[in-house]
Amino acid sequence: MKVLLHICCAPCTVYTLAALRAEGADVTGFFHNPNIHPYTEFRKRQEALVQYGRVALLPLIADDAYDIDGFLRAAVAAGKDRCLACYGMRLTAAFEKAAALGVEAVTTTLLYSIYQKHEAIAQIGGELSARYGLPFLYRDFRQGWKEGRDEAARLGIYRQAYCGCIFSEYERFGPKEKTGGKATEKPLQKTAGGGKR
Repeated sequence: MKVLLHICCAPCTVYTLAALRAEGADVTGFFHNPNIHPYTEFRKRQEALVQYGRVALLPLIADDAYDIDGFLRAAVAAGKDRCLACYGMRLTAAFEKAAALGVEAVTTTLLYSIYQKHEAIAQIGGELSARYGLPFLYRDFRQGWKEGRDEAARLGIYRQAYCGCIFSEYERFGPKEKTGGKATEKPLQKTAGGGKR
């Protein structure tokens, strides 16, 4: 089966790609992430993925489109549901690309991250599947979280310290909360927008 894999970053691809290939999938990668902030971080992640793609012999479409204005408008309008708006934007682009390429299914490395909202991703993927007439291949790749991280580290792949958008960057590196008169580090939350990936 020919599968288009939407990719958020190289480290999240390692286990996901191996698992899909173990199922017999013929995988093409698709990097489309206008949510990543700042632009220098976008380029770092894209370049790391291109390098990994060469090592893994992964056919890759690295989309240079950087619609930060569109992402920010959608994220701000969605308020606390900004992650869902972000999933929708990126997965819509993946389904559009898959339809143009004539592949048989779409999936995403977002399903590998323990910080993402899997139920929401599955729902959005299902809705887009119905719209585009292409299956959304849902897999819970989180079981390979440690294996993928260890292998990415062994390969020396660049690994970012926040999800990607300006909101998650702020949650990771912004001002710390004060408790009992002394500053403490703001606890990491297992949400799509917060935490270390």
